[in-house]
Amino acid sequence: MAKYVGILTAGGDSPGLNAAIRGVGKAAHGFHDMHVIGFRDGFRGLMENRMLDLDNSALSGILTLGGTILGTSREKPHRMLVGGSPRDMTDVMAENYHKHNLDVLVCLGGGGTQKNALRLAQKGLNIITLPKTIDNDVVLTDTSVGFDTALSVATEAIDRLHSTAHSHHRMIVVEIMGNKVGWLALGAGIAGGADVILLPEIPYEVEKIAEAIRRRSHGGKRFSIVAVAEGAVSKQEAEALAQKEGKDGNGKAKNKAVDKADDGERAEARRFGNSMRLASRLEELTGLESRVTILGYLQRGGTPSAADRLLATRLGTACVELIRKGQSGVMVAARGDGIKTVSVEDVAGKLKTVPLDHPWIAAARRIGTCMGD
Repeated sequence: MAKYVGILTAGGDSPGLNAAIRGVGKAAHGFHDMHVIGFRDGFRGLMENRMLDLDNSALSGILTLGGTILGTSREKPHRMLVGGSPRDMTDVMAENYHKHNLDVLVCLGGGGTQKNALRLAQKGLNIITLPKTIDNDVVLTDTSVGFDTALSVATEAIDRLHSTAHSHHRMIVVEIMGNKVGWLALGAGIAGGADVILLPEIPYEVEKIAEAIRRRSHGGKRFSIVAVAEGAVSKQEAEALAQKEGKDGNGKAKNKAVDKADDGERAEARRFGNSMRLASRLEELTGLESRVTILGYLQRGGTPSAADRLLATRLGTACVELIRKGQSGVMVAARGDGIKTVSVEDVAGKLKTVPLDHPWIAAARRIGTCMGD
């Protein structure tokens, strides 16, 4: 019997999403008797029953496109705005799933999407997820769709900033995406030759950064590049935040009611202007003129890299094989050159942070990069 497959993209947009949609659709049409529909704008589209037929014509020419042809949103099934107030719409989504006689719903997204997909799985829906995020913070997968492209964009930006920093004898602070993890800032900082790399995982001391920059100046290098993840904070700020959020001795929040993995608005508000303040303080301490460049959404846009297209196609086509075998409740993870299925329950609510003993950090320190500590 024919299988009916639904697919949606949720959370932030990411290069390679269209390649993954194409991988699922073309494998489903070309080698198996499957019908594929896409829901628009993430979980809201599933709730409002807004969909389109992902036939071969809809999939044609999308491999190289950035973003997602389905659209996306950060709406949460259990807390969706309806009539101006948040409501649990998981039952409505389950109804629409069954209306279309779906055998499985494929959800492409990052940490929040994995949690939301699990909520639907707990309602009895057959769910398969694919990891997508430029932050590379989804656990139990080597990498996620979008990370390689964003890494290349951030690295190229640092490359270009070197020339102006050198010409004007300036210190340039480059803010790179990464609310809770520093994979992108770390990778781009190393590849782009940043002199200082600051990560959320390693609270920094401004004086130590200034000391490292002054040493460069005394050595005749009157410019510096500081690559800072947007979620990086000083040791004093980290201690203050931990105290304010009521964390226990193990660093775990005491207030379990606050869904911090889903809701980053307050954290973002706290961090606003951190890079500007950091640059101003370093200018005072070093005497070097400073400039700030915030890369922002530039890192999420544009044509996906070859590596991301390949990864997305691998994961998308592997997903169809799992559907054919009747598997569900799993995420299709990248593992070496192959794939591995891991339980969505083991992924949801977890964050892949940069280990302090990671080889990338060790390599950065060995070439003299200041990590702020």
